[in-house]
Amino acid sequence: MHGKWWQEAVIYQIYPKSFKDSNNDGIGDIQGIIEKLDYLKDLGVTAIWVCPFYESPMDDQGYDVSDFYKVSNDYGTLTDIQKLIEELHQRDMKLIIDLVLNHTSDEHPWFVESKKTKDNPYRDYYIWHKGKDGCPPTNWESFFGGSVWKYDEITDEYYMHIFSEKMPDLNWNHAQMRKDIYRMMHWWLNQGVDGFRIDAVAHLDKNCNFVNRSIPEGRLYSPCYDEFSNRPKVHKHIQEMVKDVLSFYDVMTVGEAGGASLDDALKYCAYDRNEFNMIISFDHCWVDVDPCSASYLPSKWTYKSLHLPDLKKSLAKYQINLYGKAWNTIFWSNHDQPRVLSHYGNDSTAYRKKSAKMLGTVLYFLGGTPFIYQGEEIGMTNVSFTNIDDYRDIEIFTLYKETVLNHISTKEDIIDRIQKRSRDNARTPMQWDDSKNAGFSQSEPWIKVNPNYIDINVEDNLLDKGSIYHYYQKIFNIRQNTKTLIYGDFKLYLEEDENIFLYTRSYQEETYIVLANFFEKTIDVVLPEEICWKKAEIMICNDIEKPLSRNMKLHPYEAIVYRIL
Repeated sequence: MHGKWWQEAVIYQIYPKSFKDSNNDGIGDIQGIIEKLDYLKDLGVTAIWVCPFYESPMDDQGYDVSDFYKVSNDYGTLTDIQKLIEELHQRDMKLIIDLVLNHTSDEHPWFVESKKTKDNPYRDYYIWHKGKDGCPPTNWESFFGGSVWKYDEITDEYYMHIFSEKMPDLNWNHAQMRKDIYRMMHWWLNQGVDGFRIDAVAHLDKNCNFVNRSIPEGRLYSPCYDEFSNRPKVHKHIQEMVKDVLSFYDVMTVGEAGGASLDDALKYCAYDRNEFNMIISFDHCWVDVDPCSASYLPSKWTYKSLHLPDLKKSLAKYQINLYGKAWNTIFWSNHDQPRVLSHYGNDSTAYRKKSAKMLGTVLYFLGGTPFIYQGEEIGMTNVSFTNIDDYRDIEIFTLYKETVLNHISTKEDIIDRIQKRSRDNARTPMQWDDSKNAGFSQSEPWIKVNPNYIDINVEDNLLDKGSIYHYYQKIFNIRQNTKTLIYGDFKLYLEEDENIFLYTRSYQEETYIVLANFFEKTIDVVLPEEICWKKAEIMICNDIEKPLSRNMKLHPYEAIVYRIL
């Protein structure tokens, strides 16, 4: 499985609402993306993944689709999308679009019809069920907090929504619904898109036995996400999707499967499974959660100090066990995660640039297709809004309501957790320059700009030859010019070391050594003899160049890559 275009791609994820506003209405748009294609091309990007731009009431910022065939007026028109495809292809770049298959908006015509009567032809496009003794069918908790069930007075039944109540779940057991979805997929592929990132695909199969589960102390509902995550029938649906749609096109598919185990990942994307090309799993994004510290909260809102061996093992697990069997994705963050520089790095003025370069070094020399999230390449950070009204993510308001307003936790505690973990950390406007609104728009943006845009912006990065942007540019140039960093194997060293990340990538006669200090202290490290006996050239480093030797001293956040001669 060598030589596929998506294996040798560098993919840049764009959250269109926050990328670039071309018409100055405070909302990013498709024309804004087109304006910045040369910037992305110069970085080394070969494909872009654009988050949903479909018609939507924007309850969950576009992941609640009301019409799959229309482009939201906020973002432009279908003509704009066609122009984006044309401009990308002229630059030998590709377009991957988000495909939302688990749910629709409650304003989608299918659901509007589904609500009318129990015998409506669209009724079973969704998951409806009678209540039990005046209560919802189960006590299951939604990913966004609250119950997974919403009562509908018209038909005296509940519909399932594992996310927002305005995002009813589709019933993938319904053959005609699946056919309508496949028809839509064909339509977009015929427009010329080059691939799909399939949102929340792990949840297409639900346990329809609908049995109550235990509720942890302090919680209102049961966080039994296994009732609707990574269940067996998902794979039957995906294989049908491949047979009926994807097999007719040379396209890339990457499925989002949060919470998937290693075995699950192999089921989704092993070469012999005839399912997806790649899978996105979030193991390494969650190694610092600590559910025991706040059992009254979903685990994503908890945290502890990073224990580096946990992160190394999480990344290595996929590098080693997927090698030769399936293709990896490598990424630090996306629109659902906090900014990696604030999460696993150091966003202080003293170490921001150096730790950002270290994080880029550690990740992008791994095996798999790189996914860079917008703003990562210039060192954008979390935002510290102190007023809950400055946030926009629906998930935050449910959290706030269920904890602070129910007196389960304090406002200060929850705001602190939101500042560290909120999805809005990744959704503030792209920081293009130090002018008003960071050059994103001449009008007030839909969400406030991070105040640090004065010091952290694209213009400054482009002018500074020692910037994070130029360092990322060099990483991708090195990566794209050797088969070893694309197809080579992986070996982790010093697995239990709590400060040092050390691994090699080897292919045929070539080996790269990647060495990094993950923390704000100088570390003396003794390298394994087997990787130090040959001469090596330095490929890239974020500190003073130093020769490879058995005994080395690494400064705070120092990273260096050697190529064995």
